[in-house]
Amino acid sequence: MDFRFPSARENRLPHRIPIAWPPQVEFNDSVIDDRIDGSLVGLAVGDALGASVEFRPRQYLVEHPVRDMMSGGTWGLQAGQWTDDTSMALCLASSLITQRSFNPYDQLVRYKWWYRYGYLSSTGKCFDIGNATRTAIEEFTRRQEQLKDFLNLWNEEDVDRLSIQDVLSNQFNVYCSKEGAAGNGALMRLAPVPIFFYRRPALAVRHAGESARLTHSDDAAVDACRYYAALIVAAIHGESKEDLLSPQFYNNHLEWFNLKPLHREIVRIAQGSFKKRGGYKDGIRGKGHVVLALEAALWAFWSSNSFEQGALNAVNLGDDTDTTAAIYGQLAGAHYGYRAIPPKWLNQLYATQLLLCTAAWLQYLGPSEERRNHQTRQIASAQSNKTPVYIHDEPYRKKTRKQGRKNCLWGCTKASKYVED
Repeated sequence: MDFRFPSARENRLPHRIPIAWPPQVEFNDSVIDDRIDGSLVGLAVGDALGASVEFRPRQYLVEHPVRDMMSGGTWGLQAGQWTDDTSMALCLASSLITQRSFNPYDQLVRYKWWYRYGYLSSTGKCFDIGNATRTAIEEFTRRQEQLKDFLNLWNEEDVDRLSIQDVLSNQFNVYCSKEGAAGNGALMRLAPVPIFFYRRPALAVRHAGESARLTHSDDAAVDACRYYAALIVAAIHGESKEDLLSPQFYNNHLEWFNLKPLHREIVRIAQGSFKKRGGYKDGIRGKGHVVLALEAALWAFWSSNSFEQGALNAVNLGDDTDTTAAIYGQLAGAHYGYRAIPPKWLNQLYATQLLLCTAAWLQYLGPSEERRNHQTRQIASAQSNKTPVYIHDEPYRKKTRKQGRKNCLWGCTKASKYVED
């Protein structure tokens, strides 16, 4: 039985989604399984832990430090319920699982479903959204409407179901971010990408950047996601904490980054700017800008020796508490593993089984060298025989750049080009 995410129109809360686990694979590594579970669940735990005090200033947390998951607070949630960080991560994961590949158009469709209809929200409503994300989703919706009219489609559902090939053949630009958007909204939802592509680190890093650019166009936001995806992949593969936090991490993994340098602010962080023993007193801030958020999450990881202590460190910085802890949880969960997350938090966490099932399918469906070699043989055979080949349940088509700017009506400045490896 395949696991199936519902459509937005089914209006089903996450804890009511039927669970079906992927087949057992003989060569699965239980340690890697634990790290993958830890990364996705760690994101949600951090999110839920900080949800009740989101936007509270540092001084409030000094006087009322968080020690456990709590009800009420900013959004009036139950203890263990999560916010937009986890909802958007699940939207991204559901796209990777459903499409069985990286499909930026489908990702935006699912973000739109969450924004409009509360898709994969713990409450059934979109109750927390960053400005940059909102702007990008609204721009995407506007472009979709133009595309729907141009193609004479009947309704929103028809345009939502368009394939990535059909979308890009009509010169649709999937990058909908406002120029200079550098918030932490792409980093907070990142984990599904490195989990899905963990066997192919260079793809994980590349697609992490592409996923970010859909809603956050600033190079700092893009490179924060590239760098953090590499850290998560390395943690899944068992690299030590010392190596993960080493100033030489980028140089030791140059091939993962395709030799492309990082933004200067991300370089500064990678060189160890987060290693400040005084934490908040030394300038660490859990704010909404991606540079500050990344630095704060890495400080929480560096300054602690357990998942629990690091998560509490992240939340008690104040301000964007849920997102700082959600970013922390992705890396810390991959490093310490699912079994190292406090059982008291796992017992309170909303829809834990859905999160574990999602992590399992991301791991199961993600590309591997064996699958890559098989696909290469399929493509070579198809090109010689001129027969269609199906990859990830979609026909493989050779991508060619459209000439000129014919019918370029929806935000593109030149023909979009997207190639799935």
